[in-house]
Amino acid sequence: MKAIVYPTSHLLGEINALSSKNYTTRYLLIGALAEGTSTIYYPAHSEDSDAMRRCVRDLGAIIEEDDEKIVITGFGKHPKHVSELNVGNAGAVLRFLMSIAAFCPDLTFVNTYPESLGKRPHDDLIDTLQQMGVEVEHNNGRLPITIKGGKPRGGKLTVSGNVSSQFLSSLLFMTPLLEEDTEIEVLHDLKSKIIVGQTLEVMQQAGIVVHASDDLMHYRIPGGQSYQAKEYVIQGDYPGSAAILAAAAVTNSDVRVLRLEENSKQGEKACVDVLRAMGVNLTHDNGVVHVRGNQQLVAGEFDGDHFTDAVLAMVAAAVFAKGTSRFYNVENLRYKECDRITDYLNELRKAGADVEERQAEIIVHGKPEGVTGGVEINAHFDHRVIMALTVVGLRSEKGLTIRDAHHVAKSYPQYFDHLRSIGAKVELVEE
Repeated sequence: MKAIVYPTSHLLGEINALSSKNYTTRYLLIGALAEGTSTIYYPAHSEDSDAMRRCVRDLGAIIEEDDEKIVITGFGKHPKHVSELNVGNAGAVLRFLMSIAAFCPDLTFVNTYPESLGKRPHDDLIDTLQQMGVEVEHNNGRLPITIKGGKPRGGKLTVSGNVSSQFLSSLLFMTPLLEEDTEIEVLHDLKSKIIVGQTLEVMQQAGIVVHASDDLMHYRIPGGQSYQAKEYVIQGDYPGSAAILAAAAVTNSDVRVLRLEENSKQGEKACVDVLRAMGVNLTHDNGVVHVRGNQQLVAGEFDGDHFTDAVLAMVAAAVFAKGTSRFYNVENLRYKECDRITDYLNELRKAGADVEERQAEIIVHGKPEGVTGGVEINAHFDHRVIMALTVVGLRSEKGLTIRDAHHVAKSYPQYFDHLRSIGAKVELVEE
């Protein structure tokens, strides 16, 4: 499906933020790992969260749901022995379940997205699983991956945090279920530390004890624990809302986004501070971000590791700022659904933006007068790229046509509907 994004000068209205994808996948997992019945209120409905639902159901969880909630009866540390799982294009779901698969004798994760998830490396997690006595067959660290487990062991483990924090989160979810205690040392650096905080938060809510160092580089996890069945409420999603807020920031707008908690542990909450630093007139009170966008945006320098999944949307806003913006410490963007530095910047240039890349940086020479647009661009199968390019299209002179725009459903199926509800001119057509 193509999205034809027409120039739109004015946005007006109110949107309920979609529910958080990251929290939904985590609560579904700990609900599955509990021995008992948990209830998850206001879960996200996206391809990623649907992939976690499907996979934990295949592993033996019993799931019932209605419009408001999911009721899940878990399998504890005894997942059903299945031969295959299909995570779709959901990298976090794959990585979280690779550790859980260590309790199964022979489980293969199949490769159904060879041009996206099929290209992403998972060597760091494979190395740690092998330290635990788990045999792993793989394609140079990529899918398809077969886990031959049954009796993983704890003890002293190391994992690299250079590429992704998801490998560490995966191990943290699984190791409390082992018989022996586990110590995990994170090697090198740890990307997206704040997202590890979300993992620790939901584990603590389920009654799991994890002793973490202040710098989140060392962990001690007592063995013999079990996840408690609980009730959970999913908060609004900052990563998806970042694109809505960016669209409001670069147009003449009056937009309110609801359900965005001020005290959230989502790192992408920082997008509010980034936009404020860029001169956007906004307030954030009682879970509502209110943007009145008609200002001259100003450039800035930002550490993107604190808000990884909102960086592309903030770069889109910076395209229209006065001066040169720099988003640094963002190398892990290269290891997502696509290379979110090289691939994204190539598309921005086609639209008329003046951007540069470094290995771990995005540099934007702003054009307050706007960009020309009028071209067809490639979304690279990446939901974040689609959302960010839409922001640029709204402010362009001639609009943009985005190929493969249906992949936005990976995290935010209602994205275009929400934008149109506040006045954005977007047409969806079959390719």
